[in-house]
Formats: sequence, C-alpha cells, structure tokens
Amino acid sequence: MKRTTSLTVLTIVMMGFMTSCLKAQPTAPAMKAPTEKILIVYLSRTKNTKAVAEMIRSYVGGNLVELELQNPYPENYKQIVDQVAKENSTTELPLLKTKISAIEQYDKIFVGFPTWGMELPPPMKSFLKHSALKGKTVIPFNTNAGYGIGNSFNTLKKLCPGSKVLDGFTTKGGIERDGILFVMKDGRAVEVKAEVQEWLKKIGMLN
Repeated sequence: MKRTTSLTVLTIVMMGFMTSCLKAQPTAPAMKAPTEKILIVYLSRTKNTKAVAEMIRSYVGGNLVELELQNPYPENYKQIVDQVAKENSTTELPLLKTKISAIEQYDKIFVGFPTWGMELPPPMKSFLKHSALKGKTVIPFNTNAGYGIGNSFNTLKKLCPGSKVLDGFTTKGGIERDGILFVMKDGRAVEVKAEVQEWLKKIGMLN
C-alpha cells in the first residue's frame, strides 16, 4: 500500500515538474506580415520590358500595371520614331488611358521602360509628371537595343524630385529597327532573370 502511495506521489510530482518546464519555454514571436506595398508600372512595345516586369514581380510580388495611351502609337516603326522625336522636342506629352487609383498606398514603385531615341519615352514622362510620387521609393528598370539607357535614368530622377530613386537595372532587349522584336525567351530569359535577381539583392529588395 505504501509503495503504491509513493508511486502516486512521485507521478504527481513529475507531472507538475514537466508542466512548469513547458510553461517556462519562451513563445516564438509571430511572423510579421509584409507592410510595404509594391507597384510595378511599365511601358512595353515589343513585350521585352513586360517580361522583365514579370520577372521582378516573381521575386518581390506587388501589383503589375501596363501603361496604355488614349491614342496608341502607330504600328509602323518609322512613324513612331518621328512622333516620339516630335514629342521629345516639345513639352507636349501623350495622354494616358491608364489610371492608377490610390497610388498613395504604395511604398515602392518600380518603373520600367525601353530606351527610345536615347531618351525616356514620352508616355513614361507623362506618368511620372502627373503621379504623386513624393516620398515614395522609385526603382527604374530598362530594356534597350544595345545602346544603353541614354538620358532616361537622369530624366526620371528630375521628374521625381521628392522621391528616393534607387539604382536601376538595364539589359539588352530586342532591336525593333532591325525587325528583332521579342527576345526575352528560352536561354535569354533564364539569363536575364538571374541578372534581375542579383540586382534586387544589390538594392536590398531580396535577401
């Protein structure tokens, strides 16, 4: 009888000890939900910049928006070159069909575009000029025909005087003048996606 009582007491003591140990274990902190909202706005005629925008989204998430014009550019390459040259030589900017509601809710805004005539395309100028981006982090990305960014990144910075502009990304896309259009596919897509990943790490958007 005494042995049974002793075992019962020992069992109760051990259970109490284990309960105390469990209560003493620190509670793991809850994971915080992402608080930053990301917008990816892009202009893409031959879909190369669009492909890069989609690569960026695959890494950082966010909302993807393509800029469209009220009066689209002509399909003929020579005609679009002439029209863009005229727009760049004046203060007249094309009207946008795209309207982004509540842009103030976004913290970081990726802005993607091709290089046109070594300049920032007029539709992107129109977007930057008429959007409330003060206090936002603006992140440019670019595709070009092999001639680089031209004045595009500098123009973007001038049009975002109240924004923090991070180092941009640029890569070679198609060459519409020569009839080389969409190239962001197959091995080239794999290569550029790796470049995008390294860039995002460099600017602190990926660990």
